[in-house]
Amino acid sequence: MTRKGRRRHLREDERHLWEHVARSVAPLRPARTLALPPPKAPEPVPPDALLPEDDPARPAPKSISAKPGPPKTAAPKPAARKPLVPPVPAPPPLAKLEPKVRRKLNRGADVDARLDLHGLTQAAAHHRLHLFMVEAQAAGHSLVLVITGKGGREEAFGGGLDGGRGVLRRIVPQWLTDHTLRAYVVGFENAARHHGGDGALYVRIRRRRARP
Repeated sequence: MTRKGRRRHLREDERHLWEHVARSVAPLRPARTLALPPPKAPEPVPPDALLPEDDPARPAPKSISAKPGPPKTAAPKPAARKPLVPPVPAPPPLAKLEPKVRRKLNRGADVDARLDLHGLTQAAAHHRLHLFMVEAQAAGHSLVLVITGKGGREEAFGGGLDGGRGVLRRIVPQWLTDHTLRAYVVGFENAARHHGGDGALYVRIRRRRARP
């Protein structure tokens, strides 16, 4: 028995007995040991970094810049739609004279009107031809005669500032084929002998469209 408030010290035999019992008792949960990574060795400090900040030999601090990425390409703009323009209709092909009409002309039938381009230059002949086609269509003519001349020696060198007298036989058919006159011309071909033969052309006039 010990007095109240005082701690009793173990005797020598009691202490040996307690140590023997403590060694024979196993703990309920073994203590866990955490495997810590080995300490990282410090990076070596360059000698220049130990210099004072105001020392000119101290290297400037490296600026941190963003990692360059691929260049940005602008998105392609949609192509602007071109306005739809209706195609210009091609003029109808030139037509020859009907065999019945040709036979009548060979027998001496006359034409509705005639134009003589003798003595004109190319510019004057083209203007007169265009005006003649417009008037023939307005008058309701169906067949006219255009006299170009055969382009003989006296015509090839007989006058005109541009030699128009000598070339009308070759250039008038080109004018009749041009789109500026196709609105008036249905077709053309060489005239009969009594109308000038190779020096003249029968020209069929296109009918004028009636206005609504």
